[in-house]
Amino acid sequence: MTPAPLGSLHGNRMTALRWQGFLEELGYPVAVTESWSRGDTGLLIALHAYRSHHSIVEFKKKYPDRPVVLILTGTDLYRDIANHNEVTQSMEMADQLVVLQSAAVDSIPARLRYKAQVIYQSVEIDIDIDNRDSTTKDDFVVSIIGHLREEKDPFCVVRSLLLLPADSKITVTHLGQAMNSQMKDLADNFNATIDRYQWLGEVSHADALRVLSQSSLMVISSRMEGGAHVVSEAIALGIPVIASDIPGNRGLLGEDYPAYYPVGDEAALATLLYRAENTPTFYASLQKHIEFRRELITPAREKRSIQELVSALI
Repeated sequence: MTPAPLGSLHGNRMTALRWQGFLEELGYPVAVTESWSRGDTGLLIALHAYRSHHSIVEFKKKYPDRPVVLILTGTDLYRDIANHNEVTQSMEMADQLVVLQSAAVDSIPARLRYKAQVIYQSVEIDIDIDNRDSTTKDDFVVSIIGHLREEKDPFCVVRSLLLLPADSKITVTHLGQAMNSQMKDLADNFNATIDRYQWLGEVSHADALRVLSQSSLMVISSRMEGGAHVVSEAIALGIPVIASDIPGNRGLLGEDYPAYYPVGDEAALATLLYRAENTPTFYASLQKHIEFRRELITPAREKRSIQELVSALI
């Protein structure tokens, strides 16, 4: 169950569909809905503690002895838990809590952490990709992939472009739907006035993977993130990442990853971009760290974790 609507490319919907595929492979009948349908459900798996709270309450009223798995999102842990009691109440009612990266456990109330399990989001690349050695190319393409909304700080990379030295060959390809008219107007304006920047809007998932695979680098600039699937996709493709210094990114890339910058700091981001473009040893160190993380995001590992979780509850 996910509040992200049918047809959406939001991360919660993608997580729900991926879990559905694994569970069906394991022999379980699964329906993905936006809220509990009040049907005869043996196990409820809910994404988003706050927005799924009512469904969890109603399910537990009808089936108090049937298990609930709650997959916690970034907005649950890094925004809503401080403002909405429903988040903690949903955690209390759930039989198992799932987080998508290791640093998220620290944001769960200490008394509830015994319920928590980390299941990394897996990636299986099933398209032809043109992964390249970016340090040998004349251009240096940086991709940023995600819907344009405030918590993503989508234009930090644009601000950083204006600070790059004149000899930099960095260009930015930006993918993602503008979530309001103000974001669209800003993206259109930057698209028209900054030669280094191109906003392509929302594209298919396959096209987004192709753009990512042909990039020299990806930037994840979020102010708040539970564990962005696009970071896992970059890891699977072997694309180095420059990331805002937030728990959601650290939990996926590792505490010792060498390319974090302070949230919203375009000058620090520009410095890292230019260093990655012009210092082969630094770029190679990013590639090495990314390669080391690949083991965590294999489909076999995620499927096995889900199987163990469900088998223990049913």
